[in-house]
Amino acid sequence: MVQEQRLSELLVEFAHTLATDYSTQGILDHLTTRILEVVPVTGAGVMLMGRDTDMHFASASDDVLLQIESLQIELGEGPCLEAYRTGQRVLVPDLNVDERFRRFSPRAVEKGLAAVFSFPMRADGGRIGAADLYLDEPGTLSEADATAGQILADVAAAYILNARGRDASQETERELRYRALHDPLTDLPNRTLLHDRITHAVDRSRRSHGVPAVLFIDLDRFKEVNDSLGHRAGDQLLVAVARRLHDTLRPGDTLARVGGDEFVVLCDELNDAGQAVTMAQRVTGELAQPFLIGGEEVAITASVGIAIARVGHETPDTLIQDADIAMYRAKQRGGGSHETIDETIRVQAAHRLRGEDALRRAVESGEMRLVYQPIFSVPDGGIRGVEALVRWEHPDRGLLAPGEFVPLAEETGLIVPIGLWVLNAACVALKRWGSKIPRPIIAVNVSAVQLTRSDFPAAVRSVLRQHDTDPAEICLEVTETVLMDDDGRVVRALEELKEIGVTLAIDDFGTGYCCLTYLRRFPVDQVKIDRSFVEGLGSDSQDTAIVSAVTNLAHDLGLTVVAEGVETEQQLRMVGEVGCDLVQGYHLSFPLEAAGIDALMASMPGEG
Repeated sequence: MVQEQRLSELLVEFAHTLATDYSTQGILDHLTTRILEVVPVTGAGVMLMGRDTDMHFASASDDVLLQIESLQIELGEGPCLEAYRTGQRVLVPDLNVDERFRRFSPRAVEKGLAAVFSFPMRADGGRIGAADLYLDEPGTLSEADATAGQILADVAAAYILNARGRDASQETERELRYRALHDPLTDLPNRTLLHDRITHAVDRSRRSHGVPAVLFIDLDRFKEVNDSLGHRAGDQLLVAVARRLHDTLRPGDTLARVGGDEFVVLCDELNDAGQAVTMAQRVTGELAQPFLIGGEEVAITASVGIAIARVGHETPDTLIQDADIAMYRAKQRGGGSHETIDETIRVQAAHRLRGEDALRRAVESGEMRLVYQPIFSVPDGGIRGVEALVRWEHPDRGLLAPGEFVPLAEETGLIVPIGLWVLNAACVALKRWGSKIPRPIIAVNVSAVQLTRSDFPAAVRSVLRQHDTDPAEICLEVTETVLMDDDGRVVRALEELKEIGVTLAIDDFGTGYCCLTYLRRFPVDQVKIDRSFVEGLGSDSQDTAIVSAVTNLAHDLGLTVVAEGVETEQQLRMVGEVGCDLVQGYHLSFPLEAAGIDALMASMPGEG
């Protein structure tokens, strides 16, 4: 009766572990201690097993028995292992005469043991280990004691499984929490964790009077590295950058990754703003050293913006935004440098942001317009095509020329949707004039931002198919400076466009001081001589010589030559004398709306 009561009390104690944080080891230790109060034995031990009888946990009521538990694993035999393997209890009332465990039994006797009784720990149709009960004199267990031993072994197994499930759940929760606060590529804190640390840093600064600062780091021309070496190399570079930045910072600083190639450093408890500048200089200097990526040396630079916490502007969003604004100014200055936010930069950034928002709305609401400047044949004066020129019909400022919004569009990436809109509108215009011009062609300007996008050729192909436009009737114009700054991506894009069948032209030729033989590198069809050279025709011998040389070489290469910016009769006569094929300029026609082109065609002999 007493035994049943003690067993019941022990089972209740085990039940309480369900509502506690008892570890697996804690449950085992509790079992080996309390089981001695229920079953008349002198010692107890327990082992949890894994695959191939690997011992994961062991516990015993004293150190000698703990050695005995481990001894069975060492020897590969013993009653505990046998109970685990067979799922049946194993009773050895006298180790001195036992012949089943010839290696184990003598060693156990040497340690002062005389009898051992092992019970499998069963749960969910399997076994997770076994419990051993020991006597220091030969003897047997009553059936009631053996039953109690098996009950305790099975109950302990159930609670251990519960503890394992709880531990696994907690580990999963910790892992999910960690992932929610860290960047998966670099393992750095992400924006969420950065916000939290900035908030705490600002709170501390109010008490300690230390100065928190935020450094916003953006890698210069990272996209070019990513595109030329591949995304895998790009990821390796980001990891290497993160490691180098981490080694550069002070122990208490926080380094976070907040975007593709954007990192933010929180410098806590600075003495003054000058320390933040010193840190930014250290960052730019370290990142300017080459990286070894996939056996190839890669050189990059970084632009760093600095924001110092100040009264009224201490929120994480404000500090990060200010540092981002300052970084953008550093990047505008050519990159590889740092800039500290000030009120002038804030005002300029706010103005730029308003301009970007207005331009985005303009694209979405259809405020873009096209005008067309005719392109004439020099030999016969007939219209051979038009150049499509985009304008922004601003609701307050009227019609804006490209120079007033295209630079912003290129900086923000809005040039991509604007460029696609222009190409679509050009294809529609071709339908309008295709029957009125023999072999018509419409020229569209293309920016470096568009050309360096890997999906640009496919986008052009899609538009042409959508409008059933002959590719040869579309001329894509690329400025000479874009070609000279090419890292290989522009040439690849031009080659893909050439395969589509569009006409390609170098615009503003001569402004980039391009070597004439450089033309052979690019799969172009036309050269458009810049107006700055055309302006001097007939009056400046050097300009005349340059235009003549460019024309002759282009013809030798099988290229068509277009003279831009013809504004006088003398210039028109001279472009004919040097052999230019096509011409455009205010002397012949200003850019016109579609209706104006209709009227011009109708007024010209042989046109319309």
